[in-house]
Amino acid sequence: MADDKKLRKIGGQAVIEGVMMRSPRYYAVAVRNPQGEIVVKCEPVSSWTVKYTFLKKFLLRGITVLVESLVLGIKALNYSADMQLAEPDKEQKTQNNTWLWFSTVAFAMVFGVGLFVVLPYWLTTWVVHYGFVFNLVDGIIRIMIFVLYIYLISTMKDIRRIFQYHGAEHKAVFAQEAGDELTVENARKYSPLHPRCGTAFLLVVMVVAIIVFSIIPISKEWPKLYQTLAKIGIRVVFIPLIAGFSYEIIKWADRKRNAFTNLLIAPGLWLQNLTTKEPDDKQIEVALAALKAVLQKETESADEADDSVEVVP
Repeated sequence: MADDKKLRKIGGQAVIEGVMMRSPRYYAVAVRNPQGEIVVKCEPVSSWTVKYTFLKKFLLRGITVLVESLVLGIKALNYSADMQLAEPDKEQKTQNNTWLWFSTVAFAMVFGVGLFVVLPYWLTTWVVHYGFVFNLVDGIIRIMIFVLYIYLISTMKDIRRIFQYHGAEHKAVFAQEAGDELTVENARKYSPLHPRCGTAFLLVVMVVAIIVFSIIPISKEWPKLYQTLAKIGIRVVFIPLIAGFSYEIIKWADRKRNAFTNLLIAPGLWLQNLTTKEPDDKQIEVALAALKAVLQKETESADEADDSVEVVP
């Protein structure tokens, strides 16, 4: 059987009427279809850090894991959406999958840059123009927009169900980390708020961004247009670096649990009150189905598993 340290490296993501779980070598998507059945898909996944060992280096590993998680997450979401469609619709969806994937990612990137980079910058210029105070105000506005955005989408019925599955994912992972038998009853007692959640990571990214943007000089002698383009460009180009460093902070805080790190992750846990909701027993059952699938595969291939692979929660 795979050792406890290895099996502890489980991450996940809520999808449409289901949960995706990721272990070092496998991922599983469990979805409850319109007929009320739990459908589980489990496949091997190979991390780029295994093939290209230099990607395990500080900062690079965080960026790599996040890109891998984005690709895998979109794949899991597409699968969960397919499971909610009738058979004729599935055929049409499959034909359009590639175009849909690229268009969705492109729109999300443009929308994200506009909402969380350009809009905060524009609003900040109404208040201040230079220095640390500019970056501080810009960061605070960005965080406020992010929290407001999460709150507004959480009021939507479909998003609320996804947030319930998010809570179910956390409860299942908590039960597994505690060594409990993976039953609905055991998972139910745990909190839907998990310190390794990606929500906490996003908040850390925004705080780190304030510091990074403050130490990058922009000449006041440049024309105003050039200054604006440079500041916005820096905010886009440095996203991978900031994300990689933020990942290291979350990883360190999870490994060094004490009063200071508990204080550090507290805002992220608070924010999860918006991104997670209490699940019902059927939703927990789905999360456990995905978790059991990857654990079974890891156990079967314990001798071959690479314990150095990083997994995002």
